[in-house]
Amino acid sequence: MTSLDPRALRHAFGSFMTGVTVVTSHDQSGQPIGFTANSFTSVSLDPPLVLVCLANQSRNYDALVNGDGFAVNVLAETQIEISNTFARPAEDRFAGVNWHKGPAGSPLIDGVSAWFDCTLHKTVEAGDHVILIGEVKAFDVSPHPGLGYARGAYVTAATTAEPAGTGPDLVVSALIERNGEVLLVDDGQGGAMLPEALAGPDGASATVRQLIADTGLTAEPGFVYSVFEDVARKRQHIAFLCQAGAGAPVRGTFVPLAQDGAGEAGLEDISDPAILTMLERFAREATLGDFGIYSGNQRSGEIRQIA
Repeated sequence: MTSLDPRALRHAFGSFMTGVTVVTSHDQSGQPIGFTANSFTSVSLDPPLVLVCLANQSRNYDALVNGDGFAVNVLAETQIEISNTFARPAEDRFAGVNWHKGPAGSPLIDGVSAWFDCTLHKTVEAGDHVILIGEVKAFDVSPHPGLGYARGAYVTAATTAEPAGTGPDLVVSALIERNGEVLLVDDGQGGAMLPEALAGPDGASATVRQLIADTGLTAEPGFVYSVFEDVARKRQHIAFLCQAGAGAPVRGTFVPLAQDGAGEAGLEDISDPAILTMLERFAREATLGDFGIYSGNQRSGEIRQIA
């Protein structure tokens, strides 16, 4: 369990993709209840508040609106079946799911990317939904990459890779960040680039781990920060945000994203315009602590805000 220090909490909100969550609580008889949701948002750091949205027609409406609190379980990329289980009608959604009681009393699912255990702070009626605002009493974040959902399909490192010969090449890059700086490597043509490679037979997740290992740094792949198609070069590009630990890289150099709090600096050697645009966006979002995941092509697309 992690300290409720505001800086730790801000890092937790920004360190994973919150596309798929399971909101859990218990009914009046003490039995666990839960549902799959993708409307989890941070509201405040002082006090630490988060919100989720619940349909007025939900079978869990009375228990959650009149209950003591709830937990938000941010699913890991290996937990698609758990997401499906809690999205479908079932008598006991917790059957076959490993879980334990959290510090504030709500059920916490084992193996998730992160969890936030909350007491109920306030409810707000909003059309055909009710907004549940919870005060975070305890939370924790694991190194497991989060499970996303976009365009009607789950987004994971494993499912992003296409079999060889069935589509465009999949290029994986590592956006390795540390203390406001990003790691750039020589592109071999007098410019700079992110560490990148074609996805290997073991998929994108294994590829990004190898990219990190090649730098000599200690880091874990975080959430998928950007997915875009380079139509001209027939490539699909996926970038993972990775937080690096201490130590000097054996390959590449850390370059500041911003200087003196104004504008982007140190990125002028980036040779790929699409990557430069992505890093300029990351520099702005890192300053605000408000991240989004991009999907589209190298010219235009959509940014989905995440907590």
